[in-house]
Amino acid sequence: MELPTPQDLRERRTALGLTQSSLAEAAGVSQPLIARIEGGDVDPRLSTLRRIVNALDEAEGEVVRAADLMHESVVSVAPDDSVREAVETMEAEAYSQLAVLQNGIPVGSISQGDVVRAGEDVSDHPVSEVMSESFPTVATDATVDEIRNLLEHYKAVMVTEGGSTVGIITEADIAAQLS
Repeated sequence: MELPTPQDLRERRTALGLTQSSLAEAAGVSQPLIARIEGGDVDPRLSTLRRIVNALDEAEGEVVRAADLMHESVVSVAPDDSVREAVETMEAEAYSQLAVLQNGIPVGSISQGDVVRAGEDVSDHPVSEVMSESFPTVATDATVDEIRNLLEHYKAVMVTEGGSTVGIITEADIAAQLS
């Protein structure tokens, strides 16, 4: 990630027709801070710079959010479902892993690898005995960059609202959005 210079920020803000005050309001910072950053008088914290860049992205309409990418229908199993049911669901849907949800709340994940590692004769066991940790969760307003970072380490990202699952995003969804 290449960080923008104070000049880059000023040029981008003016090209979008934004005042320092309107950018400050959108980024949740003060107008004098925007002026000092653009003037090169202060080095902002990374979190502050990220909020300013996100506000500029929003103004350009470039920000893709989790709500734009997610699949609302989440194929999942419950922790008390049998491993057999989970495997049958994975085969029927052509998925290699599934979210494990309890009352709409992510509690784990199960993959073909989890089943293989569990050994023989686990088909009648509950999913909870062989499942792995849950996929990470993000809010519906999470940015594609935040989601992409999580997908570097996990196979999927759950999208939640008020604690309940409302969607799922995989690398394939990011790739489809970029193409």
